[in-house]
Amino acid sequence: MSTQADINPPSAKTQNSDTQNPDVVAEREATPKNSHGHKPKERKDIASGELRDPADMLRLAFGPDGQIVPDIYAKLPGRGAWIEASREAVDKAVRAGAFARSAKRKVTIPDNFADMIEAGLSARVLGMIGMAKRAGQLESGFENVRSCARTGELAVRIEACDGQPDGRSKIRVVVKALSKELETPMPTLLGCFNSAELGKVVGRDNMVHACVHNGKMAKALLHEIDRLAGFRQLIPDDWPDREHEIVIETVVETKIEEKIETELESGI
Repeated sequence: MSTQADINPPSAKTQNSDTQNPDVVAEREATPKNSHGHKPKERKDIASGELRDPADMLRLAFGPDGQIVPDIYAKLPGRGAWIEASREAVDKAVRAGAFARSAKRKVTIPDNFADMIEAGLSARVLGMIGMAKRAGQLESGFENVRSCARTGELAVRIEACDGQPDGRSKIRVVVKALSKELETPMPTLLGCFNSAELGKVVGRDNMVHACVHNGKMAKALLHEIDRLAGFRQLIPDDWPDREHEIVIETVVETKIEEKIETELESGI
């Protein structure tokens, strides 16, 4: 079975560059290949047939053995296809035989293909959290995260799925209060990884509370989180306070929309 590394393994030079310049690498990798900083050319979604921005899509590469490989970084050589970054779109394309039509030959699709994509995107997000740590853009620990929330510099809020709701709610109160005061959206909440998974990427046994500062790193991370959300719930169903997290986001977004409409009507 082909893997991304089989088609195009990363060079030592690239690996060293990633380690030495994590913030620069994050910004570069958030921009689709060959875009030169401009809006990239739209790609056809093989599931819907619609043209979309490739930044919101996932590239699939066809290996030499006919195996389809999730091209998470959109950098693998050869013929490929583009699809909306969602489990629904992938399942639809599988049922409709869209992959074979796009490749113009027989292809092999693993039974758990959508799960493979989810795993690849999950690894990408965790890797970028590690990059944020090396770039000095990650805060961890209850007090540090709560302090960051008070400054309004919190762009991505990270909570371990196995963390206790009381600590999570205390941070949420601070975030909610500042968002209400400034009338800004709540920061994206990432709660689908456990404390051991989060701790591993920052060299610890576990990590429960963390956040990423506003900036280029956060922008790149948010892009990958958006793609992951198409395959995995960011807020676990078994959180007793799940409704509070979701309701808060809805209320804040509604108030912002109302403010914008009021300003437009008054000519501000």
